Amino acid sequence: MSLIQRLSVLGMAAMAMGLVASHDYGAALTKSILFYEGQRSGKLPPTQRITWRKDSALRDGFEIGVDLVGGYYDAGDNVKFTFPMAFSITMLAWSLLEFGQSLGTDLQHSLKAIQWGTDYLLKATSVPGFVFAQVGDPYGDHNCWERPEDMDTPRTPYAVSKEFPGSEVSAEIAAALAASSMVFRPINRGYSARLLKRARMIFEFADKYRGSYNDSLGPWACPFYCDYSGYQDELVWGAAWLLRATKAPYYRNYVLANIQNLDKSSSFAEFGWDTKHAGINVLVSRLIKSQTPEPFITNADKFVCSVLPESPTISVSYSPGGLLIKPGGSNLQHATALSFLLLVYSRPLSKDSRVIHCGNVVATPARLIQVARSQVDYILGSNPLNMSYMVGYGEKFPERIHHRGSSLPSITQHPQHIDCTGGATYFYTNNPNPNLLTGAVVGGPDIKDSYGDSRADFAHSEPTTYINAPLVGLLAYFKSH
Repeated sequence: MSLIQRLSVLGMAAMAMGLVASHDYGAALTKSILFYEGQRSGKLPPTQRITWRKDSALRDGFEIGVDLVGGYYDAGDNVKFTFPMAFSITMLAWSLLEFGQSLGTDLQHSLKAIQWGTDYLLKATSVPGFVFAQVGDPYGDHNCWERPEDMDTPRTPYAVSKEFPGSEVSAEIAAALAASSMVFRPINRGYSARLLKRARMIFEFADKYRGSYNDSLGPWACPFYCDYSGYQDELVWGAAWLLRATKAPYYRNYVLANIQNLDKSSSFAEFGWDTKHAGINVLVSRLIKSQTPEPFITNADKFVCSVLPESPTISVSYSPGGLLIKPGGSNLQHATALSFLLLVYSRPLSKDSRVIHCGNVVATPARLIQVARSQVDYILGSNPLNMSYMVGYGEKFPERIHHRGSSLPSITQHPQHIDCTGGATYFYTNNPNPNLLTGAVVGGPDIKDSYGDSRADFAHSEPTTYINAPLVGLLAYFKSH
């Protein structure tokens, strides 16, 4: 390992050990969940806490006679992309299943955040033979800078079907509904049963009519949420969640039979809305206990060795300040998702008193937790810029996030309609956004730890629902540990 790598490791370790006390994980947790209320689409309830947001997209789906009102806007735009939305719900549910006992007063808000998503996923799968993968023309939307409450761009619904399949989006919905069914099982058995029944049905649809939505909805889904890793990983991921929810032998056999279909070229450190490989290995390694629990434990161990800074088989990069970096935009999605997996995987390692050998490097469960904590602390302000990347947390945080609703004056402040081009003035101004999207975590700094805080630099300044979802679990754990 080079001197720079060693210094990076030492810096991260010092950060993890020395600066922990400076962060209020409980406050960050509350804000990370509150963020989802700012992303809501549809009719807002009287309990809405981000009050500058108002009702929006109240006629989604009506042009084809289907109620598609509700759900979440994925990021700083006003389109509803079901694929990343479903993944966000899966991860919120997994966060609660692992660390829900640490949520305290935030539990009820977390449940509402999940149900806002699952209620929509039930609507998106309510027409037999169809799964609604998107609402809103992305090009029309992205060419305009207007509030969701004002938008007058086409709210076109896009669906996959038997003839035009979309196994990845359908199977991710199945995963989200199955995971959420377990969250609601102790508190609302009827709703839980409804989610699980729909999850089974949609998984069967995804598996029976195989194909990628790139081929059917590519002109609208791409390049925004193109599926680059194929749909096989979502099928195994969906089956794994159904196995956890039902313990049915069918799903166990399905996972074992189909794991070989996954793209072998993918790195062991791939996990996010597109690629599920590392998540499958961590999840299934705890579900399938047999004489030959392969390849899941071996691959989950390889995932750890792909991420640890001191490992000889590392496949990610780290900034000089210690932030995990992968190519592409919205980098903090990788820092939160991979840290979540490290934290989750540390638990069976601790239980079994097991360590992982990465060449000559020994990784203990405590080390996995330490690396995960270093990423959370970086996001919250333990970084070279001494700034938080969560809006509303800490003394210094992003003020010009790439987010239409946050950057335009609220309906209360400016009740007059602002049209497609009318928002340009607010987009280009150097003034801070007038509305605080509390809890939003932006894409984050570059590999040199620099951050421009520019609305136009969406790769770094745009928040997304799937950055926050695994962070909820991380913050819940560190709040109580």
